[in-house]
Amino acid sequence: MFRAIRNIPWKLLGYACLALIALVGVGMLMSLVKKKDVTQTCTSMRVMVEGKETFIDQHDISDLVKSKFGRVVGRPLNQIPVEKIEKALLELPYVSAAEIFVDMDGVLQVSVQQREVVLRIVNKVGQEYYIDTKGAKVPVTLKYVPHVLVANGNIREGYKRALDTVQTNLVKDLLTIVDHVKEDPLWSNQIVQLYVNEHQDIEIVPRVGTQQLVLGNAEQLDRKLDRLVVFYKKILPKVGADAYRTVNVKYDDQIICERKEGWVLDSLQLKMKMN
Repeated sequence: MFRAIRNIPWKLLGYACLALIALVGVGMLMSLVKKKDVTQTCTSMRVMVEGKETFIDQHDISDLVKSKFGRVVGRPLNQIPVEKIEKALLELPYVSAAEIFVDMDGVLQVSVQQREVVLRIVNKVGQEYYIDTKGAKVPVTLKYVPHVLVANGNIREGYKRALDTVQTNLVKDLLTIVDHVKEDPLWSNQIVQLYVNEHQDIEIVPRVGTQQLVLGNAEQLDRKLDRLVVFYKKILPKVGADAYRTVNVKYDDQIICERKEGWVLDSLQLKMKMN
Protein backbone atom coordinates (compact mmCIF):
# COMPACT_ATOMS: atom_id res chain seq x y z
CA MET A 1 0.00 0.00 0.00
CA PHE A 2 2.75 2.39 0.94
CA ARG A 3 4.53 1.44 -2.23
CA ALA A 4 1.40 2.37 -4.24
CA ILE A 5 1.18 5.69 -2.46
CA ARG A 6 4.81 6.41 -3.26
CA ASN A 7 4.15 5.72 -6.93
CA ILE A 8 1.44 8.40 -7.15
CA PRO A 9 2.72 11.33 -9.30
CA TRP A 10 2.16 13.91 -6.57
CA LYS A 11 3.83 16.69 -8.52
CA LEU A 12 1.57 16.19 -11.53
CA LEU A 13 -1.44 15.92 -9.25
CA GLY A 14 -0.48 19.17 -7.58
CA TYR A 15 -0.30 20.96 -10.92
CA ALA A 16 -3.71 19.59 -11.83
CA CYS A 17 -5.20 20.87 -8.56
CA LEU A 18 -3.69 24.30 -9.08
CA ALA A 19 -5.08 24.42 -12.62
CA LEU A 20 -8.52 23.46 -11.33
CA ILE A 21 -8.42 26.14 -8.65
CA ALA A 22 -7.31 28.74 -11.22
CA LEU A 23 -10.10 27.72 -13.59
CA VAL A 24 -12.68 28.04 -10.84
CA GLY A 25 -11.25 31.44 -9.88
CA VAL A 26 -11.40 32.72 -13.45
CA GLY A 27 -14.98 31.52 -13.75
CA MET A 28 -15.96 33.33 -10.56
CA LEU A 29 -14.17 36.49 -11.73
CA MET A 30 -15.91 36.39 -15.11
CA SER A 31 -19.22 35.97 -13.35
CA LEU A 32 -18.54 38.98 -11.15
CA VAL A 33 -17.43 41.11 -14.13
CA LYS A 34 -20.54 40.13 -16.07
CA LYS A 35 -22.74 40.97 -13.11
CA LYS A 36 -20.93 44.30 -12.74
CA ASP A 37 -21.48 45.10 -16.43
CA VAL A 38 -25.19 44.49 -16.01
CA THR A 39 -25.56 46.63 -12.92
CA GLN A 40 -22.87 49.34 -13.28
CA THR A 41 -23.73 52.61 -14.95
CA CYS A 42 -21.55 54.93 -17.00
CA THR A 43 -20.03 57.46 -14.64
CA SER A 44 -18.64 59.85 -17.26
CA MET A 45 -17.40 60.14 -20.85
CA ARG A 46 -13.84 61.11 -21.71
CA VAL A 47 -13.08 62.20 -25.28
CA MET A 48 -9.55 62.34 -26.73
CA VAL A 49 -9.01 63.81 -30.22
CA GLU A 50 -5.55 63.09 -31.60
CA GLY A 51 -3.71 64.34 -34.68
CA LYS A 52 -2.05 67.54 -35.90
CA GLU A 53 -5.24 68.98 -37.42
CA THR A 54 -8.16 70.57 -35.54
CA PHE A 55 -11.05 69.90 -37.91
CA ILE A 56 -13.03 68.56 -34.93
CA ASP A 57 -12.72 68.81 -31.17
CA GLN A 58 -14.05 67.13 -28.03
CA HIS A 59 -17.27 69.13 -28.12
CA ASP A 60 -18.03 67.98 -31.67
CA ILE A 61 -17.64 64.33 -30.65
CA SER A 62 -19.71 64.74 -27.47
CA ASP A 63 -22.47 66.53 -29.37
CA LEU A 64 -22.56 63.80 -32.04
CA VAL A 65 -22.85 61.02 -29.46
CA LYS A 66 -25.58 62.86 -27.57
CA SER A 67 -27.60 63.77 -30.67
CA LYS A 68 -27.53 60.26 -32.17
CA PHE A 69 -27.52 58.04 -29.09
CA GLY A 70 -28.76 60.22 -26.24
CA ARG A 71 -27.02 60.74 -22.91
CA VAL A 72 -24.64 57.93 -22.03
CA VAL A 73 -23.69 59.11 -18.54
CA GLY A 74 -25.93 57.37 -16.03
CA ARG A 75 -26.98 54.59 -18.41
CA PRO A 76 -26.18 50.94 -17.67
CA LEU A 77 -23.01 49.91 -19.45
CA ASN A 78 -24.70 47.04 -21.28
CA GLN A 79 -27.14 49.53 -22.84
CA ILE A 80 -24.49 51.72 -24.45
CA PRO A 81 -24.14 50.82 -28.19
CA VAL A 82 -20.35 51.02 -28.34
CA GLU A 83 -20.02 49.51 -31.83
CA LYS A 84 -22.68 51.80 -33.30
CA ILE A 85 -21.01 54.86 -31.79
CA GLU A 86 -17.67 53.80 -33.30
CA LYS A 87 -19.29 53.35 -36.71
CA ALA A 88 -20.92 56.78 -36.51
CA LEU A 89 -17.58 58.40 -35.67
CA LEU A 90 -15.84 56.67 -38.57
CA GLU A 91 -18.44 58.10 -40.93
CA LEU A 92 -17.15 61.62 -40.16
CA PRO A 93 -14.92 62.70 -43.09
CA TYR A 94 -12.29 64.11 -40.74
CA VAL A 95 -11.86 60.91 -38.70
CA SER A 96 -9.45 58.15 -39.73
CA ALA A 97 -9.80 55.88 -36.69
CA ALA A 98 -11.97 55.58 -33.59
CA GLU A 99 -11.85 53.36 -30.52
CA ILE A 100 -14.34 53.19 -27.63
CA PHE A 101 -14.15 51.17 -24.42
CA VAL A 102 -15.32 51.35 -20.80
CA ASP A 103 -12.70 51.22 -18.05
CA MET A 104 -13.05 49.60 -14.62
CA ASP A 105 -14.39 52.84 -13.15
CA GLY A 106 -17.29 53.01 -15.59
CA VAL A 107 -15.77 55.82 -17.69
CA LEU A 108 -16.60 55.66 -21.40
CA GLN A 109 -13.29 56.31 -23.13
CA VAL A 110 -13.63 57.71 -26.68
CA SER A 111 -10.43 58.03 -28.72
CA VAL A 112 -10.53 59.62 -32.17
CA GLN A 113 -7.69 60.03 -34.69
CA GLN A 114 -8.07 62.87 -37.20
CA ARG A 115 -7.05 62.72 -40.84
CA GLU A 116 -3.93 64.62 -41.84
CA VAL A 117 -4.32 66.66 -45.02
CA VAL A 118 -1.37 67.59 -47.24
CA LEU A 119 -2.82 69.56 -50.16
CA ARG A 120 -5.73 71.89 -50.91
CA ILE A 121 -7.14 71.74 -54.45
CA VAL A 122 -9.02 74.60 -56.11
CA ASN A 123 -10.11 73.26 -59.49
CA LYS A 124 -10.88 75.21 -62.69
CA VAL A 125 -14.52 75.86 -61.69
CA GLY A 126 -13.63 77.00 -58.17
CA GLN A 127 -14.52 73.76 -56.36
CA GLU A 128 -12.30 73.19 -53.33
CA TYR A 129 -11.27 70.12 -51.34
CA TYR A 130 -8.36 68.74 -49.34
CA ILE A 131 -6.43 65.53 -49.94
CA ASP A 132 -5.11 63.55 -46.98
CA THR A 133 -2.00 61.41 -46.59
CA LYS A 134 -3.88 58.35 -47.91
CA GLY A 135 -5.07 60.06 -51.09
CA ALA A 136 -8.66 60.55 -49.88
CA LYS A 137 -10.64 63.73 -50.53
CA VAL A 138 -11.69 65.69 -47.46
CA PRO A 139 -14.25 68.52 -47.54
CA VAL A 140 -13.31 72.12 -46.80
CA THR A 141 -14.69 73.61 -43.60
CA LEU A 142 -14.80 77.22 -42.44
CA LYS A 143 -14.03 76.10 -38.88
CA TYR A 144 -10.41 75.27 -39.57
CA VAL A 145 -7.94 76.11 -42.34
CA PRO A 146 -4.81 73.90 -42.22
CA HIS A 147 -1.46 75.28 -43.33
CA VAL A 148 -0.88 73.22 -46.50
CA LEU A 149 0.11 73.96 -50.08
CA VAL A 150 -2.64 75.07 -52.47
CA ALA A 151 -2.83 73.85 -56.06
CA ASN A 152 -5.09 75.72 -58.51
CA GLY A 153 -5.46 76.53 -62.19
CA ASN A 154 -6.60 74.17 -64.92
CA ILE A 155 -7.40 71.21 -62.67
CA ARG A 156 -10.39 69.28 -63.96
CA GLU A 157 -10.81 66.73 -61.19
CA GLY A 158 -13.67 67.71 -58.91
CA TYR A 159 -15.24 66.68 -55.61
CA LYS A 160 -18.40 64.58 -55.38
CA ARG A 161 -18.37 63.03 -51.92
CA ALA A 162 -16.10 62.77 -48.91
CA LEU A 163 -13.26 60.23 -48.94
CA ASP A 164 -13.36 59.57 -52.68
CA THR A 165 -9.87 58.67 -53.87
CA VAL A 166 -7.80 60.71 -56.32
CA GLN A 167 -8.45 59.66 -59.93
CA THR A 168 -6.35 61.70 -62.37
CA ASN A 169 -2.62 61.49 -63.00
CA LEU A 170 -2.38 65.26 -62.72
CA VAL A 171 -3.60 65.39 -59.11
CA LYS A 172 -1.48 62.33 -58.29
CA ASP A 173 1.53 64.25 -59.63
CA LEU A 174 0.64 67.22 -57.46
CA LEU A 175 0.59 64.92 -54.43
CA THR A 176 3.94 63.43 -55.45
CA ILE A 177 5.49 66.90 -55.57
CA VAL A 178 4.07 67.84 -52.17
CA ASP A 179 5.30 64.60 -50.61
CA HIS A 180 8.73 65.02 -52.20
CA VAL A 181 9.42 68.57 -51.03
CA LYS A 182 7.85 68.53 -47.56
CA GLU A 183 11.10 67.39 -45.88
CA ASP A 184 13.37 69.49 -48.10
CA PRO A 185 14.33 72.70 -46.25
CA LEU A 186 14.97 74.64 -49.49
CA TRP A 187 11.86 73.75 -51.49
CA SER A 188 9.44 73.47 -48.59
CA ASN A 189 10.22 77.14 -47.92
CA GLN A 190 10.51 78.31 -51.54
CA ILE A 191 7.28 76.77 -52.89
CA VAL A 192 4.22 78.73 -51.81
CA GLN A 193 1.75 77.36 -54.37
CA LEU A 194 1.37 74.98 -57.29
CA TYR A 195 -0.34 76.07 -60.49
CA VAL A 196 -1.54 74.05 -63.50
CA ASN A 197 -1.32 76.05 -66.74
CA GLU A 198 -3.36 75.73 -69.94
CA HIS A 199 -1.01 73.02 -71.23
CA GLN A 200 -1.61 70.90 -68.09
CA ASP A 201 1.95 71.58 -66.98
CA ILE A 202 2.57 72.00 -63.27
CA GLU A 203 4.25 75.26 -62.29
CA ILE A 204 5.85 76.31 -59.02
CA VAL A 205 4.87 79.68 -57.59
CA PRO A 206 8.07 80.69 -55.73
CA ARG A 207 8.38 82.68 -52.54
CA VAL A 208 11.40 84.53 -53.95
CA GLY A 209 11.31 85.73 -57.54
CA THR A 210 8.59 86.36 -60.12
CA GLN A 211 9.46 83.68 -62.65
CA GLN A 212 7.05 80.94 -63.67
CA LEU A 213 8.92 77.73 -62.81
CA VAL A 214 7.58 75.03 -65.13
CA LEU A 215 8.03 71.41 -64.01
CA GLY A 216 5.63 69.72 -66.41
CA ASN A 217 4.80 66.57 -64.45
CA ALA A 218 6.32 64.73 -61.47
CA GLU A 219 8.59 62.44 -63.52
CA GLN A 220 12.31 62.76 -62.73
CA LEU A 221 11.42 65.33 -60.11
CA ASP A 222 14.82 65.26 -58.42
CA ARG A 223 16.61 66.13 -61.64
CA LYS A 224 14.15 68.91 -62.46
CA LEU A 225 14.59 70.50 -59.04
CA ASP A 226 18.36 70.18 -59.37
CA ARG A 227 18.20 72.15 -62.62
CA LEU A 228 16.21 74.85 -60.86
CA VAL A 229 18.93 75.01 -58.20
CA VAL A 230 21.46 75.55 -61.03
CA PHE A 231 19.28 78.36 -62.33
CA TYR A 232 19.15 80.07 -58.94
CA LYS A 233 22.84 79.66 -58.15
CA LYS A 234 24.55 80.17 -61.51
CA ILE A 235 22.20 81.92 -63.91
CA LEU A 236 20.06 84.29 -61.88
CA PRO A 237 23.03 86.15 -60.30
CA LYS A 238 24.35 86.92 -63.79
CA VAL A 239 21.14 88.15 -65.43
CA GLY A 240 19.22 89.65 -62.52
CA ALA A 241 16.06 88.61 -60.70
CA ASP A 242 13.62 90.10 -63.21
CA ALA A 243 15.27 89.03 -66.47
CA TYR A 244 13.11 86.01 -67.19
CA ARG A 245 9.38 85.45 -67.34
CA THR A 246 9.49 81.63 -67.35
CA VAL A 247 12.05 78.99 -66.45
CA ASN A 248 11.15 75.62 -67.96
CA VAL A 249 12.84 72.41 -66.75
CA LYS A 250 10.28 69.90 -68.04
CA TYR A 251 12.60 68.63 -70.79
CA ASP A 252 15.53 66.31 -70.04
CA ASP A 253 18.84 68.05 -69.33
CA GLN A 254 17.54 71.47 -70.36
CA ILE A 255 16.82 74.77 -68.70
CA ILE A 256 14.80 76.91 -71.07
CA CYS A 257 14.53 80.51 -69.95
CA GLU A 258 12.23 82.98 -71.67
CA ARG A 259 12.86 86.68 -71.25
CA LYS A 260 9.96 88.99 -70.62
CA GLU A 261 10.30 90.49 -74.09
CA GLY A 262 10.21 87.02 -75.66
CA TRP A 263 13.86 86.03 -76.08
CA VAL A 264 14.43 82.30 -75.44
CA LEU A 265 17.78 80.97 -74.24
CA ASP A 266 18.28 77.22 -74.70
CA SER A 267 20.29 74.82 -72.54
CA LEU A 268 23.38 74.82 -74.79
CA GLN A 269 23.67 78.60 -74.66
CA LEU A 270 23.23 78.52 -70.90
CA LYS A 271 26.11 76.07 -70.58
CA MET A 272 28.33 78.32 -72.68
CA LYS A 273 27.49 81.33 -70.55
CA MET A 274 28.20 79.46 -67.29
CA ASN A 275 31.68 78.34 -68.40
